[in-house]
Amino acid sequence: MGFTTRANRQGIRAGAAVVAAAAAVAGTVWGVAALVEPGQGRQAQENVTRQTGTGGEGTGTDDGAKGGGATGGSAQGAGGAPQSGIPDGIAHASESGGNAVNVTIDDGPDPQWTPKVLAVLKKYDVKATFCMIGPQAKAHPDLVKRVVAGGHRLCDHTVDHNTAMDKKPLAYQEKQILDAKKMIEDAAGGGAKVEYYRAPGGAFTPESRRIAAANGMRPLGWNVDTKDFGKPGVAVIVNAVKNEIGNGPTVLFHDGGGNRAQTVEALDQVLAWLKDRGRPTGFPVRTAPDAS
Repeated sequence: MGFTTRANRQGIRAGAAVVAAAAAVAGTVWGVAALVEPGQGRQAQENVTRQTGTGGEGTGTDDGAKGGGATGGSAQGAGGAPQSGIPDGIAHASESGGNAVNVTIDDGPDPQWTPKVLAVLKKYDVKATFCMIGPQAKAHPDLVKRVVAGGHRLCDHTVDHNTAMDKKPLAYQEKQILDAKKMIEDAAGGGAKVEYYRAPGGAFTPESRRIAAANGMRPLGWNVDTKDFGKPGVAVIVNAVKNEIGNGPTVLFHDGGGNRAQTVEALDQVLAWLKDRGRPTGFPVRTAPDAS
């Protein structure tokens, strides 16, 4: 799926040139730290940390993005607003208010683990956002349909889960994002829409955020990285949520990329803990400009 007009495409490329020139003058340096365990392959880098020039922690943000897209704004229409009505700032806040928690699930769908995750969510009547890899969705359309039927939302997690997305040409970023969006929506059927875009490993760029926003997808970050991908133990995953939930409402889990038994058990315990404390759950904001 591409942009609807040549003007959109030219506008994005023009914006990319402006950002590139500004970066050259400022001498901006991106910091990347990733822990890859032997044998885990590309998806082991899901929790890569990217730090901005201001020293902020990498929670799915690029330089300046957390404040609502200060690095260059959205794809603009004649009135100065995003043509899709979706801001390109990276979302963290919840639609359900300051006390709510956003549960997000990455790297699926997976035929073994996605049904188990769905069962835990149903047990606590919690709705989550599923960030799906395009070919996985294409291979398992029944699971995509189950996610939609359960009242959950869809998120684009690219075609190849390349955590070096921010180092790739604009055309590559566009194809990764828009091809995955089409795969997920085709698998979902029934007019279901992908409502968010999460860059693999948080490798957002101003250009990729504008591509997503122009196509109706809010860039989506996270505040709590449970580190569940590395299978550190159920207690470690649960404690990560308890200790870091003060950082913000959006929590990162995984239903793909390997054995997710620890994730399933930890998710059950986390949702029970949130329920005991009267913490509601919700979806990340889509149209509010505030990305904090």
